[in-house]
Amino acid sequence: MSADQHVFQEYRRLLFSVAYRVLGSAADAEDAVQDAWIKWSSADRSQVADPKAYLTRIVSNLALERLRSTRHKRETYVGPWLPEPILTSGDTADAVMDAESVSMAMLVVLETLSPLERAVFVLKEVFGFSHAEIAEAVERSEAAVRQAAHRAREHVRARRPRFAADRSRRREVTERFFAAATGGDINTLMELLSPDVTLWTDGGGKVRQALKPVVGAKTVASWFSAIGTVTYQGVQPADMRAELVEINGGPGMVFSAPNRVIATVTFDFDADGRITAIHNVANPDKLQAITDGTAHDVATR
Repeated sequence: MSADQHVFQEYRRLLFSVAYRVLGSAADAEDAVQDAWIKWSSADRSQVADPKAYLTRIVSNLALERLRSTRHKRETYVGPWLPEPILTSGDTADAVMDAESVSMAMLVVLETLSPLERAVFVLKEVFGFSHAEIAEAVERSEAAVRQAAHRAREHVRARRPRFAADRSRRREVTERFFAAATGGDINTLMELLSPDVTLWTDGGGKVRQALKPVVGAKTVASWFSAIGTVTYQGVQPADMRAELVEINGGPGMVFSAPNRVIATVTFDFDADGRITAIHNVANPDKLQAITDGTAHDVATR
């Protein structure tokens, strides 16, 4: 490996971590990282004083451009648009800030920001870059970046999901939900769900899913208690496998057929550990990162 390749590999994890939070898509983030390598390998690196800042600037710009180009596609998406889930390592879950900033709930909130606000928020609030560094990265004035950072921070603060329940409690509730869902125990499911729980399902028009949020503990519990008794996407219950995994920094579930991943499920919790929201991704286009089986290290430091 050449010295230039070594430097790029040193920061590759960081570049993916930035791009994924800006884009909410593992596939798009990987493309942005690959494009960053192309730019890095063709640049005059003798003029680069700080490779980390230089590479972050490149990938931030690439992610911002890609986010703008995919904006219309997301606005015309069939049903709710959810981020593309990824498997994460235990180190991510151990760091509260890392886990919160990459959670499905947070990525959903970030989706409501403008592309510039999202990029600025990620770089400032998650990775701790200065306004001056971000201004250079996104090619805006420092004043414009400060304004975007303020708007984004206030917007996220008003909608920000909180990991009120501790990690062990969330894990315990997820394990009980898993057992109840796969065992058809509707009463236990009702105990675990907040009365106004909301289920968001993303099939992208590719597979049959609810096109609007499903609200209420009884309805959501009925939905999940039927998992072991109904055919789903042409897969018989006996042929479906479910497992507990870490998804986006928290406990989640993966449902698989013998030859493919069918869906992922992740949760939001209230202070008592009850489930307040469920994100169910079933669009096959968004499940490749789960299918690959790679656990991403998306730590911010």
